[in-house]
Amino acid sequence: MAIASGNGVETVRIAHELVTQEKLRPVSAAVRGVAVVEADPNDMSVGYGGLPDEDGKVSLDSACMDGPTHNAGSVGAIQDIMHPAQVAERVMDATDHVNLVGDGARRFAIEQGFRPENLLTERAEEIWKRWIAGRNDDDRLWPLNDTNPADPVLQGEPRPWGTIHCSVLAPNGDLGCCTTTSGLAFKIPGRIGDSPLIGCGLYCDNEVGSAGATGRGEAAILSGGSWLIVEKMREGMHPREACLAALRRVVEQTERAARWQPALWKDGRPSFGLTFYAVRKDGEFGSA
Repeated sequence: MAIASGNGVETVRIAHELVTQEKLRPVSAAVRGVAVVEADPNDMSVGYGGLPDEDGKVSLDSACMDGPTHNAGSVGAIQDIMHPAQVAERVMDATDHVNLVGDGARRFAIEQGFRPENLLTERAEEIWKRWIAGRNDDDRLWPLNDTNPADPVLQGEPRPWGTIHCSVLAPNGDLGCCTTTSGLAFKIPGRIGDSPLIGCGLYCDNEVGSAGATGRGEAAILSGGSWLIVEKMREGMHPREACLAALRRVVEQTERAARWQPALWKDGRPSFGLTFYAVRKDGEFGSA
């Protein structure tokens, strides 16, 4: 079984084929599956074509986790490398580290044979230029609604983020997962979200299940959401109910946080989006 976020229909097809027909380990099937989105210039939230940071640089985050070995690898704020998920897999397999960031991650990728290339498309650069022209004096606190309402791509929404998560269950019951993203558009250079953080943007335990997140990374980080979902499944919850339990935790935490940042809370609920995805070792799956 393979599951993914809504931008991962082709990812699921590829990952499922790789884990069943090619007998690839599930984590590698997930990494190969998300590569199609990382290379898609029309997905402006992942990889090539992603919206840049404040400085106009495309900065990517990614991580993967292998159930059988309970090992993981990740890269954060890496530039010029189209497939950060594959670099994360190399971090996992070729080093004793879990996280590499920034220029160190880029250098490691080149050492491993990845070719540096420009990831900023003309379309993404034009949107960034429009944002620069109309940015507010203070655009680093929520709500980040400093986009142009006339923008046909952003449609007046707060700065978009997007991601792809993929979890894979092999026929023998082994698990693996991957999350990859270009992160929050126009972020402060150096910011990383939940995607490269184990337990936040993704987590798997080969005895239980796998989970991941897309949406507001800070909320997934502060809740340890993906880890929490796996623990709820360990307690016997269905994956969908485990995702809902994690979201209830996010709601409780956000209500407390709203005491110092009121804009996080509106009309009795969080003013942002967050989605969790999960698959259990027995093949049950769910999202919320």
